[in-house]
Amino acid sequence: MSAIPIIFQDEHLLVVDKPSGLLTVPGRGPEKQDCLINRLLVEYPSARIVHRLDQPTSGLVVIALSPEAQRAMGRLFELRQISKSYVAVVSGSLAEEEGEVDLPLICDWPNRPRQMVDHEQGKSAQTGFRVLERNPLESSCRVALTPVTGRSHQLRVHMLALGHPILGDQLYAPDSVREASPRLLLHARSLA
Repeated sequence: MSAIPIIFQDEHLLVVDKPSGLLTVPGRGPEKQDCLINRLLVEYPSARIVHRLDQPTSGLVVIALSPEAQRAMGRLFELRQISKSYVAVVSGSLAEEEGEVDLPLICDWPNRPRQMVDHEQGKSAQTGFRVLERNPLESSCRVALTPVTGRSHQLRVHMLALGHPILGDQLYAPDSVREASPRLLLHARSLA
């Protein structure tokens, strides 16, 4: 069990760098107990989850160190007063340098945990994107992604809907894009 890098710490909060492949919270069964919060509880027994990242996503996660901090941070997330930024490598070359995806999402129940675009019953979901770098030799782009909402798999489904799935995405990408990377190339790089 490797140590979790601490990016920021004060008496109320930790900001940690979750590695790709690690659950944020425990799953069902003994094989899914190794997770971010359980690793942190060893050194920080008062640690509490504020928000989550998908298992294959790496990056910054805020951890509260008291019930009061958890409530306060949870409220900020609920009111969308926390801005988040991600970086991803997507297949192909986006036509525009920047823009916004505004497509409603819903759980694809027969294919859980997959999500899908549903214009009739889906919940509102918006993601801003900006091209950071184009790689014509590998037919990919590095993009900054800024979610306005925080739906499950939002960034992955929105990039797929644009025709540019994230490299290494085991749930949504076609075989050639899935196999282009040994892991999902999606990283939560900033929180404010």
